[in-house]
Amino acid sequence: MPGSRTVQRPPKRPPAPRPSGDNPVARLLARARRAWDRPLTAYYLILGGSLLITVLGLVMVYSASQITALQMSLPGSYFFRKQFLAASIGAVLLVVASRMPAKLHRALAYPILAGSVVLLVLVQVPGIGMAVNGNQNWISLGGSFQIQPSEFGKLALVLWGADLIARKQEKRLLTQWKHMLVPLVPVTFLLLGLIMLGGDMGTTIILTAILFGLLWMAGAPTRLFVGVLTVAVVLAAIAIETSPHRLNRLACIGATDPGPNDICWQGVHGIYALASGGIFGSGLGASVEKWGQLPEAHTDFIFAVTGEELGLAGTLSVVALFAALGYAGIRVAGRTEDPFVRYAAGGVTTWIIAQAVINMGAVLGLLPIAGVPLPLFSYGGSALLPTMFAIGLLIAFARDEPGARAALAMRQPRFGRKRAGGPSGPRRWNTMRRRASAARSSGER
Repeated sequence: MPGSRTVQRPPKRPPAPRPSGDNPVARLLARARRAWDRPLTAYYLILGGSLLITVLGLVMVYSASQITALQMSLPGSYFFRKQFLAASIGAVLLVVASRMPAKLHRALAYPILAGSVVLLVLVQVPGIGMAVNGNQNWISLGGSFQIQPSEFGKLALVLWGADLIARKQEKRLLTQWKHMLVPLVPVTFLLLGLIMLGGDMGTTIILTAILFGLLWMAGAPTRLFVGVLTVAVVLAAIAIETSPHRLNRLACIGATDPGPNDICWQGVHGIYALASGGIFGSGLGASVEKWGQLPEAHTDFIFAVTGEELGLAGTLSVVALFAALGYAGIRVAGRTEDPFVRYAAGGVTTWIIAQAVINMGAVLGLLPIAGVPLPLFSYGGSALLPTMFAIGLLIAFARDEPGARAALAMRQPRFGRKRAGGPSGPRRWNTMRRRASAARSSGER
């Protein structure tokens, strides 16, 4: 139209090219790296990972133990109820341990060690100790309840060994080999000897792993490691050579046939259970091997039943949870400045991961069957209680990191606030938030 003006829009600028490194995958990895480096990462990994392992273990104990309980003319939920009771008591121990300061943990080291030694001696006293599956390592508490003192020996060695090495480090005595070994190695060999009197070689392997872990973290020289390892190997060879049962277990590594007299029956049927599970398993409760074919289906070989019912996805999930737990324990041990916390966290991590590897390796046919349960997962209250207390130790140490302590102090609750006119006045976090807001406002002026 005449008289009308045409408004010309400025030409659109072409979008600025993104840097070659700025892509969704890189951003995702960067966010994951930032989340992984947060102060509370180890705390959440330990708490969440141990909780998931324990809950999944309860489910699998219920599934794997039903047939065994019915064969013993017991209710199908018999073993599950006992495990649930042990898990409930263990949860209380976990909470108590997670709230205890490191000084109190150090004070408990010597009483726990002394109590473990006394119980291990009582195991060998006729009328007090009792044999289970050929091993004299149990004490009856009356009825169907027993305890296995050797399981508490692991916790005793971790606490006492960490306290001992920390004291020697504070006095700068670890540069001398005699202070590195004495009395740590003799006391450990005392525990090993008492346990081996009952025939439990699996637990002796775990205690040896804890000893090596403590020596490695203390900075023991290579020749010292070689010397202690040589003595341990010689003693292990003598123990295996003098026991036909242990020789048979060693010969069953990688076996795919039960062999003469079915000496490899348990290991082979564990492989059968894993192989028949496929990717996603046959379904919870649908295991075939637990119907009398697989011995110790709810204890030492519960990982095989997990593979049959939940498949490769289920077993890899369990492996991933233990890997996350191990990473978190190493992270706690590596970031602390307290020597006791470093040695105790490293000892607990070595204990749990070494035991998990030995159990899974035996089920997979890669290691000899050592008769050790899968931590937090297999049936057995004697193993569950000290392990959950040890997890509480890791949680306490993770909470005590400077960055984690500050992050926990700054956390705000998500639910529930008291009214301002309440009898007790405003809550502490509301007061802290107002102070923080006032501080920010005064700083912006």
